[in-house]
Amino acid sequence: MQKTFLILGAIFGALAVALGAFAAHGLKKIADSDTVNVFHTGVEYQFYHALALLAVGILYVQFPSAWLQRCGWCLTIGTILFSGSLYLITVLKVSGSGSLGPAGILTPIGGLFFIVGWIFLLIGLLQKTGL
Repeated sequence: MQKTFLILGAIFGALAVALGAFAAHGLKKIADSDTVNVFHTGVEYQFYHALALLAVGILYVQFPSAWLQRCGWCLTIGTILFSGSLYLITVLKVSGSGSLGPAGILTPIGGLFFIVGWIFLLIGLLQKTGL
């Protein structure tokens, strides 16, 4: 299981760098600063949680637990929903679409998955380390 989170962390990290470069060099030419900031928030949170997934994969070797697995899946789902919805919102704004559709509701749902993932990490570490 830890290998899955290490791979996902590496993929999310690489994508965050590529998307961040796109935002810095391409998106600024076609979008207003507010839209670029929305996109940047998605990249930033994707990067944070890519690193967190790498940490979960490493920690799982020392402290294997279902809580760490749940944490990793919550962080993965959170990244897809939170960052992905911000990328989608950016695309809709740049394309001139008047409606964000369901994209707007996905962002806070992704944020909840982030919060739950961090809580699961805490529970898993407390349980395994006896703190």
